[in-house]
Amino acid sequence: MARSLVDLLTLHASEQPDRTAYRYLVTGDCDGEIQDISYGRLAERSRAVAAWLQERGLAGSRVLLLYPPGIEFICGYLGCLSAGVVAVPGLPPHGRSQNHRALLRMKRLIADADAKVILGGREVIADLAGLAEHLPELADITRVATEDIPDAAAGSWREPDLTADSVAFLQYTSGSTSAPRGVMVTHGNLMDNERVITERMGHTPDVIEEYDHELFVSWLPVYHDMGLIGPVLNAAYLGVTATLFSPLHFLQRPERWLKAIDRYRPHTSGGPNFAYELCLKHAAPDPLGGLDLSRWRVAFNGAEPVRAATLRRFAETFGPAGFRREAFYPCYGLAEATLIVTGGSVEAPPTLAAPVTAATGAATVLIAGAVTDAGVHPDAAAVGSGRPGPGVTVVIADPERQEELPEGEVGEIWVSGASVAKGYWRNALATRQTFRAGLKGHEGRFLRTGDLGFLRDGELFVTGRLKDLMVIEGRNHYPQDLELSAEMSHWALRPGCTAAFSVDGGGDGEQPVVVAETAPEAVGESEKIIDLIRGAISEAHGLPVRDVVLVRPGTIPKTSSGKIQRRASRAAYLDGTLSLVGAPATS
Repeated sequence: MARSLVDLLTLHASEQPDRTAYRYLVTGDCDGEIQDISYGRLAERSRAVAAWLQERGLAGSRVLLLYPPGIEFICGYLGCLSAGVVAVPGLPPHGRSQNHRALLRMKRLIADADAKVILGGREVIADLAGLAEHLPELADITRVATEDIPDAAAGSWREPDLTADSVAFLQYTSGSTSAPRGVMVTHGNLMDNERVITERMGHTPDVIEEYDHELFVSWLPVYHDMGLIGPVLNAAYLGVTATLFSPLHFLQRPERWLKAIDRYRPHTSGGPNFAYELCLKHAAPDPLGGLDLSRWRVAFNGAEPVRAATLRRFAETFGPAGFRREAFYPCYGLAEATLIVTGGSVEAPPTLAAPVTAATGAATVLIAGAVTDAGVHPDAAAVGSGRPGPGVTVVIADPERQEELPEGEVGEIWVSGASVAKGYWRNALATRQTFRAGLKGHEGRFLRTGDLGFLRDGELFVTGRLKDLMVIEGRNHYPQDLELSAEMSHWALRPGCTAAFSVDGGGDGEQPVVVAETAPEAVGESEKIIDLIRGAISEAHGLPVRDVVLVRPGTIPKTSSGKIQRRASRAAYLDGTLSLVGAPATS
């Protein structure tokens, strides 16, 4: 029985050495340059990297991975696992100014992980030589381009002594509400979460055979958990083929994603909600263009709020190309649980429910396309994130009383199971607070996710973040609700690009502020848009808005996974550093 992905890679290389493991679209286009690697070659390259690390006595040490998108990252990552080394995926600095934010993050990762070696692509390693002024920490770290490690090194590879409790890698959180922390994901955690993904997404042997092993297409960044644990590592777990391309190429031309799905006809592909919105925004007048999306069975949607309006519009737009609403697969997960916690049902449409607050009680089911008696349109509905995978327990808890809440009540989402990670690297206090929660009437410990939600008929509905919760005039308000109301008020407001938060109104207590990105062509309608946002929030939530600020596209602070950073938005608002629409651009 396989104990780790290292064992499975050995098995696949032995049983199907010539099968393509990964295909990389260098330009993002199906008719452009394509690189691929077989399972036999992947095992050879991973073992060569592993042997190089083993020869330097690095087992148990942390190794920072800095690669551009591509197959070489996968060889480096699996090389670390094959050496018993702790991999630390990172984002290489890039751009004319070397991206100050990426430099700061890399500095934090090097210090926190105490990285001994940096593995990367040739260009990245060459670029690091010029960063000594900004990163003096690099002087004490060995840096090597894995392309320069010879194949012959694989001959000296020794199978590592791994257990389920051995740390495989540190997944640094994206820092939506705090500084990034290194989540210690063990080999046992990885194997369990891949099992859950396989079961929840219907990756059965029959399906794999039906799809001729072509299971994934993905543009998701591989240094982040959704892109890594999902398409990349589930492919290695199952011995199937994944087609990959760069996130930048997707952002430049979102239709590349759909064309790759049409060309390779995978079972599973997805991303955060904004990805589906981008496809809609950039759709040509005739968006179908001969597309055939009929084989797409799992269109997963997670990592940020899933919008009912997005699901409806995407299904309507691409339905004529064969896309089925039942393919939508809302899901919920987090790095602290390795990745997936809950997922939808394959072949069943998403579940919609009337939004729930602490004051409204239990949820009611919505019929798609109808307005409820309460006046809630399905586009404003909460979207269910599916049910827990086998062996995963999800409860809604009152964190203060440490008690489970009844179905339908909103509380903090707590999780237990073998996928829950070991804790935070070198942070015993945060580990105890987050990973060791006790719940009355339940044995064992629970992971406190920091997310709010409710359960209905066993399905999880996520409503927001505990730390983002706004308490105004004694009532709870979730920023996601205000953001959705704002975004639905005018066509120029960019979906998933609005931040709602509260500020001290002095004698008036906490008051809400909304910061929203608008399309450039609507610059002359700013006053109208602000009035519409105020009216929409007043009508839907009974709240007067202290301030509405319209900002340029792409300037709302977000995490590496695309989540709105409300605290950073609030700080920028208070500091007066937001990029206002109509104001001169700053260099």
